[in-house]
Amino acid sequence: MNNKIVKTFALGTLLTFSFSNAQQKPKVVLDNFFNNEKKENKETKVLESWHYTWNDTSNGGFSLLGEIFTKQGAEISMLTTAPTKKDLKNAGIYIIVDADTDKEAYGGKANLIDAASIKNLVEWVNNGGVLVLMSNDSGNSEFEHFNKLAGEFGIHFNDDSYNRVQKREFEQGKVMVPAGNEVFSEQKLYMKEVATISVKSPAKELLSAEGKNIAAIAKIGKGTVFALGDPWCYNEYIDGKKLPADFTNYQGTEEWVKWLLKQTSKK
Repeated sequence: MNNKIVKTFALGTLLTFSFSNAQQKPKVVLDNFFNNEKKENKETKVLESWHYTWNDTSNGGFSLLGEIFTKQGAEISMLTTAPTKKDLKNAGIYIIVDADTDKEAYGGKANLIDAASIKNLVEWVNNGGVLVLMSNDSGNSEFEHFNKLAGEFGIHFNDDSYNRVQKREFEQGKVMVPAGNEVFSEQKLYMKEVATISVKSPAKELLSAEGKNIAAIAKIGKGTVFALGDPWCYNEYIDGKKLPADFTNYQGTEEWVKWLLKQTSKK
């Protein structure tokens, strides 16, 4: 067992399970190295990973997203080191969200995406891996090294910020998905303060806000890359407590998860 992978939920162990008596559970690995924010637990006084992690149940956590993946039959875990070939070998989906700046990183020095990680990930995607890249907007995410990875797939995150929302003016954060979208059904999503994305072949545009592209898909070899300029599916915006009912982020997240898992069948 690779002890660099952190168990998160009972369903998110490193053991291999089978379902339908034929198919292994797809493994969804969430980066906890390039995004490595920590804070002290007020009760235990122990430093804990937080912000876009499976075990973070606060507004900025991914605990609900993790539940959606497991409900769809996936096995979730977090990787606390840069991805090696061995780490990626059995992964179906690998997710990097909001790569740290030095200001955000634990210890004041960010783990930047390096050439070895890029090489490993490009090879893994070509062999059928599904890579998810989600940045944040200008001032809240590392762009230079993140873009060295994204650029391998024709994707570039722009250091900007759109769909800026003033207080509770939620309509300013709307993203309208038209009929015929490859990933989502026709609906109204909420994505606040989003970095735009430029694409070139093989990548193609997917969603727009304020007339600017904010998401992309690329097919590389046997694999798939999904990119979006915002970590849009964290607890605060899919738990149904804050947004007006006409925003369908939970539904959209379910559709997105199902689409991602479907891509892993090609590996």
